[in-house]
Amino acid sequence: MTLQLGDIAPDFSQDSSEGIISFHEWAGDKWVVLFSHPADYTPVCTTELGMVSKLKSEFEKRNVKVLALSVDGVSSHKGWINDINETQNTTVNYPIIADSDSKVANLYGMIHPKSLNKLTVRSVFIIDPNKKVRLILTYPASTGRNFDEILRVIDSLQLTDYHQVATPANWKDGNDCVVVPSISTEEAKQKFPKGVTEVKPYLRMTPQPNK
Repeated sequence: MTLQLGDIAPDFSQDSSEGIISFHEWAGDKWVVLFSHPADYTPVCTTELGMVSKLKSEFEKRNVKVLALSVDGVSSHKGWINDINETQNTTVNYPIIADSDSKVANLYGMIHPKSLNKLTVRSVFIIDPNKKVRLILTYPASTGRNFDEILRVIDSLQLTDYHQVATPANWKDGNDCVVVPSISTEEAKQKFPKGVTEVKPYLRMTPQPNK
């Protein structure tokens, strides 16, 4: 069955560049970004893993752990990490799952045979502390991911989980938010003391409530 938003992220135990990962236990009470790569020693993947290493402190600020995956083995991962560190001027500081039997890739639907025969496409899963899947993105092998966008989505999810707002197109942390349709304008004015602007009865804006 295809994994969908709101599903519990499948648990697994698999080897990695940092030892065996028992996923749910490893995740603990953190958010998780799980992202897959077609293969080790590939150019686009090298830039992606380097970028995530540089952004790790940004993920940590948001209570997020990052976990990469490729269908190659641990020894290959460790050699590749040396290349990533050298060419991207960084230090890979998170585990890369060695999914040589494609167990995790199949659990999460990361293999798309009409795109790549036996390799994983560029999948992204954002998983919350309750182990629910909150975002699924799939990129082709030719296109590197925008990890600033992934951080932006995490900011939106963490904001909208606790406040009755949604985030509009191109929203960034600190920008105005949309009042959700389930509350009236009068209720919104009480709930959001910074002010509510009614553009249309169904389109109400308010400053970000947690800023």
